[in-house]
Amino acid sequence: MARQARIDAPEALHHIIIRGIERRTIFRDDRDRERFLERLETVLKETSTPCYAWALMKNHAHLLLRTGLVPIATVMRRLLTGYAQGFNRRYRRHGQLFQNRYKSVLCEEDPYLLELVRYIHLNPLRAKAVESLRALASYAYGGHAVLTGKRVCKWQDRRYVLRLFAKTEKKALRGYHEFMAAGAKQGRRPDLVGGGLVRSVGGWSALKALRTRRERVKGDERILGSSEFVERVLEMAEEEMEKKTAYRARGLDMKSLLQRIAEYYGIDLKEVKGKSKAAGVARARAVFCYLAVEKLDERCASVAKALAISPSAVSKAMKRGRSIVAGSNAEQALLEC
Repeated sequence: MARQARIDAPEALHHIIIRGIERRTIFRDDRDRERFLERLETVLKETSTPCYAWALMKNHAHLLLRTGLVPIATVMRRLLTGYAQGFNRRYRRHGQLFQNRYKSVLCEEDPYLLELVRYIHLNPLRAKAVESLRALASYAYGGHAVLTGKRVCKWQDRRYVLRLFAKTEKKALRGYHEFMAAGAKQGRRPDLVGGGLVRSVGGWSALKALRTRRERVKGDERILGSSEFVERVLEMAEEEMEKKTAYRARGLDMKSLLQRIAEYYGIDLKEVKGKSKAAGVARARAVFCYLAVEKLDERCASVAKALAISPSAVSKAMKRGRSIVAGSNAEQALLEC
């Protein structure tokens, strides 16, 4: 059976699971872990991708991310490709380091965000990398220590998670500690590592009850959430795919898109490719960066090369480009001209 395409959406919540090929080690020592975290920090900052939870184990890793300026697939490609290349150089090895496809499950936020934060942060305890919850607070390679205030991690959105427990830090920390202690007694949670109909509705007993009442339910292995949430996400994904197809169907590529944008804004094509900071030029460049990555599925590196700027500059321009496109009819005009 052909594997399904990944699903993404603006500001979507994703539980990412990365495994070594054939479950082999992907972090041989702390230096490997630090290199992975350094690269993760760089990619998350450049793409404005929020991270709420994370844990690095010996042969796998968990991340809880929200889609930022670029698709999660782009974020993960930049993270994993760069890390694997460095890993292979360091150990003089060749070939794949990770499984062909990391696992990505798009999750419904209200019922699952805190459950996933807890599940991910309890990983070292379940795997016996630490002996107790107290020891987990000092574990250097997981986000629990950051939430408890034992470690500082600027790219992890600590405030967002704690605010879900209480407005003041003292009360929030107390609530979080109680939440984690209750979760430590639950054992493994297979319902939180993948989507699907049975998992999404709460198990076989819940599914049977729904069927008994003849209620309509919908599931998808790529999505963790209610039937209504699954349907909504699938509709959004279909709409987004249609938009991307529209660009290619009109014969648009980076070269022709750049030409249309230059004409639309009435500026010389060479100016868009240059480093001019004039308001009109910067606006055109921002729109191009956003549409090239979001609608043509081009990589930030490819867009950067086309404009002779850095990938980080592309990421920053995309943020502005998104707001410009959202507040005008520029996109429709570009497709029709």
